[in-house]
Amino acid sequence: MPAISRDEVAHLARLSRLALSDAELDEFAGQLDSILSHVKAVSEVAADDVAPMANPNAVTNVTRPDVVVPGLTPDEALSGAPVVEEGRFSVPQILGEGE
Repeated sequence: MPAISRDEVAHLARLSRLALSDAELDEFAGQLDSILSHVKAVSEVAADDVAPMANPNAVTNVTRPDVVVPGLTPDEALSGAPVVEEGRFSVPQILGEGE
């Protein structure tokens, strides 16, 4: 007996607001039945001692400890700037006055 009927596929299509032809309903009923059969087979094999997981490989985030190091002084940071104004980088204006 199929796990899903053609009428159930038509009902799901209506809920999903999908307009399916009769041929598409027959095709999708077969495909969905196959999918549900595979899911059932996998469910039967799953053991209670195996934890559900998204990835079979152990994944850990590799990080390094934060270490405070001295940075540039304002004068060192501005030393390579083409134009400095009031202790800041000076760049050309790209927007008009009203923007």
